[in-house]
Amino acid sequence: MITVRYFASIREKLGCADETLELPCGVDSVQDLLEYLKQQHGQLWEEGLKNSAVLVAVNQAVAKRSAAIKDGDEIAFFPPVTGG
Repeated sequence: MITVRYFASIREKLGCADETLELPCGVDSVQDLLEYLKQQHGQLWEEGLKNSAVLVAVNQAVAKRSAAIKDGDEIAFFPPVTGG
């Protein structure tokens, strides 16, 4: 099982804060997971996660989309942080 968390504007757009799912066969990286989520959830997820500026964390450490994932991991998606 993996836990996927969505933060800030992504959470608002998707209407979902988190989900737990079995790690699908062949999903070995964050990018694979993104493609899987888009296929499973449809257009809303495609729009919510398509921005290349969306940041990713694996087990609370910022990661690249090429980062490996495994059973038991927590993957979080969040928009870039801005401040002033």
